[in-house]
Amino acid sequence: MTAAQADLRIDRPSVADGAALWRLAKESGTLDLNSSYSYLLWCRDFAGTSAVARAEDGAPVGFVTGYVRPEDPRTLLVWQVAVDAAHRGRGLAAALLDELTARLAAQRPLTAVETTITPGNTASERLFASYAERHGATVTREVLFGAGLFPDGPHDPEVLYRIGPLSF
Repeated sequence: MTAAQADLRIDRPSVADGAALWRLAKESGTLDLNSSYSYLLWCRDFAGTSAVARAEDGAPVGFVTGYVRPEDPRTLLVWQVAVDAAHRGRGLAAALLDELTARLAAQRPLTAVETTITPGNTASERLFASYAERHGATVTREVLFGAGLFPDGPHDPEVLYRIGPLSF
């Protein structure tokens, strides 16, 4: 972490963090907001493949949620990344992503990271492009879910970003 992040601690989320993660996602203004229940479940069932940044008082100020793909257990799918507005612009999202993938790579073979990004989400595009650059990996892109697949109204397509090969 950078000096600007020295007062923060990155670790695994717990169920008690679920409400705070939901609020961070809601306040991001860009993420698809899932039910508060889903964030509680995520913190219970996918804590090992997620990370949370905590302020000195222990309150979550950022998170990365992800899971290992069942059909491709060497790939981490990053579901959501959010950072509190007061902590943006200091490299916290990158630190969260680096910490999470290093932790997972120490436990199992990890050769790729995937995420989906809607067109125009420049912050996410930069985050994952810089991650690939830091790790000497390439980025491939393809539409994973076209706009017409979403049943709940207009939705931008979700573009799959695949970063790899990774070596830790």
